[in-house]
Amino acid sequence: MKKVLIVAYYWPPAGGPGVQRWLKFVKYLRHYNIEPVLYVPENPTYPIIDTSFENEIPDGITILKQPIFEPYRFASFFSKKETKTISSGMIATEKKQSLIQRVLLFIRGNFFIPDARVFWVKPSINYLQKYLVDQNIDTIVTTGPPHSMHLIGLGLKKKLNLTWITDFRDPWTTIGYHDKLKLGKRASLKHQKLEKEVLENTDQIIVTSFTTQKEFKELTTQPITVITNGYDTENIQNIELDSDFTISHIGSLLSGRNPLLLWKVFADLIKENKAFSKVFKLQLVGAVSDDVLSTIHQSGIHEHLELIGYVPHSKAIELQKKSQLLLLIEINREETKCIIPGKLFEYMASSRPILAIGPEGADIFKIIKDTNTGTCHRHTDYDSLKKVILVHFENYQKKQLHVNSNNIEQYSRKELTKKLSSLLLKI
Repeated sequence: MKKVLIVAYYWPPAGGPGVQRWLKFVKYLRHYNIEPVLYVPENPTYPIIDTSFENEIPDGITILKQPIFEPYRFASFFSKKETKTISSGMIATEKKQSLIQRVLLFIRGNFFIPDARVFWVKPSINYLQKYLVDQNIDTIVTTGPPHSMHLIGLGLKKKLNLTWITDFRDPWTTIGYHDKLKLGKRASLKHQKLEKEVLENTDQIIVTSFTTQKEFKELTTQPITVITNGYDTENIQNIELDSDFTISHIGSLLSGRNPLLLWKVFADLIKENKAFSKVFKLQLVGAVSDDVLSTIHQSGIHEHLELIGYVPHSKAIELQKKSQLLLLIEINREETKCIIPGKLFEYMASSRPILAIGPEGADIFKIIKDTNTGTCHRHTDYDSLKKVILVHFENYQKKQLHVNSNNIEQYSRKELTKKLSSLLLKI
C-alpha cells in the first residue's frame, strides 16, 4: 500500500461540512491501495462539535497530533459570542456588525494571514519533516480552508521536494467572505502572493467546483482536477415523510444567503391558499443568522417556522429524508457561482426534490439539471418560484411528490475516493 500523509485542520470531533470530505476519503482509501496517515491539531478550537463522526474513523489509522496556538481563544475573552460567530463564518452585514466584531474582523484579516491558524505552520513543518523522512513517505495532501494548511505543504515541498497535492474545498482570494475581512492593501497583496506561490509549487491541484478550476487555470499551469463532495450510504431506512408540507434547509443559513424573495413567495401563498397555509412548515436545521430570522418575522411567516438548530449528522440525514422539499440557497454574487455545498449531494441521495436558489450560471445549477434532482431559480425569479412550489404542493396533496434522478452514483463517496486514489497512485 502507498502511504500518503494528509494535513487537515478539521477532523472529528469537529462538526459541519468541513470535516466530512476527508473523513469520507479516509474511510474508503484502503479499498484502493492507499494507506492514509493523518496530521491534525491536538487542541483545536472548533465552532461546531459532532462526536458522531468519530465512529466513522477506520480502525488502525495513524493519526498524528501536535499542539496548535489559536488566537480565537484569547479573542473570546472580549466576546465569546462574536469570536464563535466569526470562526464559524456567520458574519453579519456591515450595518449590523458590532464594534467588537468590526475590530476582530480587521485584526483577523490584516494580522493573521492567510488565517488565524498560521501559527501552526512552522512547528508543523519542523515536526513533519523528520517524520516523513523516518517513515519514507514521499506524498502529502493539504486540504483547506484554512489555507494555512497549504503553507505547511509549501514548506515541506521546499525542504524535501516530495510530491504535494493541494485540495481546495473552497477558493482562496475569491471566497465569499474575503471582502468582509476589511483587508488593507498590504494584506490583500500578501494573500494573492501566497495563493500564487502555493498554486505554482504544488504538483497537483484538486478543487470541488468547475468555476474554481477555471479561475485557477488563469493563475497556474499546474494540473487541476475537479473532485466534488458527495454522499455516503447512510443506515437510515424506512423514513416516513412528514404529514405536513415541510420545506427544509439543512445547514448554516448565513446573512448573505437570506432569500428575501422566497420569504415573500411563502407569505403570499399563505395568504392566497388556505390549504397551503394549513400544512406549510418551514424547517431550518443548523445555525441561522439573526438577519435571516429577522426578515422571516418581518415577512409574517414565522408562525410556520420550525427552528431546530445544529443536530448530529445522522439526524440531519433523517430530517432531510422526511422533508417534502429541500432548500438549497447560495449567495447572489458572482464569486459564489463556484460554491457547491456538500449538502447538495446528500440532498440528491435523499430522493426529495431540491429547490435551488442562487446566482445565474452557478455550478450547483449544472449538477441539479444534469441529475434531474430539482429546479433552479435566481434570487429575482418570483413567478417561477411561486409556480414550482404550487406544482410541488399539488403533487404533495395527491401523494405524488417524488423525484426521478439520473446518474447520481458518480457522486457517491466511494466512487469519488476511487477517482482520488487513481490520482494519488499516478502522480
